[in-house]
Amino acid sequence: MTHAPIETLSSRAQRWAIGLTEQKSITGTDGEAAFGPWLAAHLREQAAFQDAEVWTIEVKPQDGRHCVAMLLRGSARSTVLLTGHYDTVGTSDYGQLEHLATRPDALTKALRDSLVLAKAPAAVLAHEDFAGGEFVAGRGLLDMKAGLAAGLAVCAEFAESAKPVGNLLFIAVPDEENNSAGARKAAQILPGLCEERDLDLLAVINLDAIADDGDGSKGRVIALGTVGKLLPAAWVVGVPTHSGFPLNGLNAGAIAAAIAARVEWAPELTDACGTAPGTPPSLLGIADGKTRYDVTTPGTAHATFNVLSYRRTPDEVLDRFDSLCAEAASNLLREFRHRVSAQHETGLLEMVQLIPVHRYETLLARIDQSERTRFEGVSASIAAGDQPLPEKCRLLTEQAWELSRLAGPAIVTGFGSIPYLPTNLSAQPAAVRLRAAAIDVANEAAARYGDVVTCADYFAGISDMSFFGEADDSSLDIVARNTPAWKDAVRWPPKRALANIPTINIGPWGRDYHTPLERLHVGYSFNVLPRLIRDVCARLLQPDAS
Repeated sequence: MTHAPIETLSSRAQRWAIGLTEQKSITGTDGEAAFGPWLAAHLREQAAFQDAEVWTIEVKPQDGRHCVAMLLRGSARSTVLLTGHYDTVGTSDYGQLEHLATRPDALTKALRDSLVLAKAPAAVLAHEDFAGGEFVAGRGLLDMKAGLAAGLAVCAEFAESAKPVGNLLFIAVPDEENNSAGARKAAQILPGLCEERDLDLLAVINLDAIADDGDGSKGRVIALGTVGKLLPAAWVVGVPTHSGFPLNGLNAGAIAAAIAARVEWAPELTDACGTAPGTPPSLLGIADGKTRYDVTTPGTAHATFNVLSYRRTPDEVLDRFDSLCAEAASNLLREFRHRVSAQHETGLLEMVQLIPVHRYETLLARIDQSERTRFEGVSASIAAGDQPLPEKCRLLTEQAWELSRLAGPAIVTGFGSIPYLPTNLSAQPAAVRLRAAAIDVANEAAARYGDVVTCADYFAGISDMSFFGEADDSSLDIVARNTPAWKDAVRWPPKRALANIPTINIGPWGRDYHTPLERLHVGYSFNVLPRLIRDVCARLLQPDAS
């Protein structure tokens, strides 16, 4: 009689990783909407989870996307949450290989063969990786279904153990590649969920991927916090004029360009990471407001910037951004005056001594009550559209400007997207315990698993840790007041928006996610990663740690 082979942590992690990857879940598509119910049904079919409670949580009414939750009960109330996102970026960048994008084995072979004659450094490295057999390709395999798979493997082993200590809660969320609606929903319902099910949530382990183009030493990492991300925006109003008479106006595009040049890599917005240098800010988008060609200079322009932070709060970032915008505009006016010779009429420059900087909330405060209802209707209509969040914010700023009755030239600042706050493990007992468990497991990794694992203060990428972890949300109010689409498109509650639970990241490593060369290091991700997660959970859930 032939018996089915007993599954190990490694084999389960591999099986789940391939199975999850083969199920398409591109952000914003029917595949993402279908993935949640599919995963819930698939979990219920597993023998290991026959006693587990599995359910779905709708992101919002009529949204169509769901968080998938599974509770595995052991003894006592102590609980660890394992979480990660299941949505992926698109597959069109694979070109002729798109039909293989979510079939890891077939895609790996096809890429290995197609890269034989590659010359670009990234492609040459990818071919070496595939030829060596240590990496497997697939859209979403690295980012981040292999992380979810490792978490599920740990859940299965926990469920099959004789007398499991504590409880494991698993939640897979959608929308991380867009606006993190799934993680924000999960973070908001956690307190009620734990109260209803009598759980004491000790810690969260996020399962997101880490990229490393080297030997993997930067990928084999337990991250004890995460970097924060903000999107400061400057909407510029100029004085348009016929381009044959440029001195009669002020070009909004030129003002926006001056701001872009001043903010790019600005040390004032570069937040240092301990003793390491921080990541400088960078322009993410800039465009004038013209919708067709004519010879009139741009009357408006819009620029958005990526600003990363480790300790700095949103109000500090916006204060610094306002100052840089004002400085850039002042320097531009000074330069214009220098360029104009005595033979030119300079009436406009003489009249414009400075370009004022207003915050978005200033515009709102100037809108008459009689016009507020009309503006709120426009806001709801824009929020219901298909445009990305920064574009919705731009459109709303434009509408608010028209109703404010202010005159240009001017600069309106605010934020163009949701905030990702930095998280750090605090001095609270639960956070201290989580830090100690992570450091101990990392220190023992070489001896126990054969791989050196280190702890890092911060996860370098944007992640859902910002909504689960311990973050300073004291200045979220200023973000809400200055993010035009906050009320109707973001829908972030004023209270209990963040879980504020001690959170770390333990995820797979690989290379080139979000590109056709996305690939996973299989040895670490299938053999070491699940054991790291299991051992951290065990240290947290053991009786003397509760």
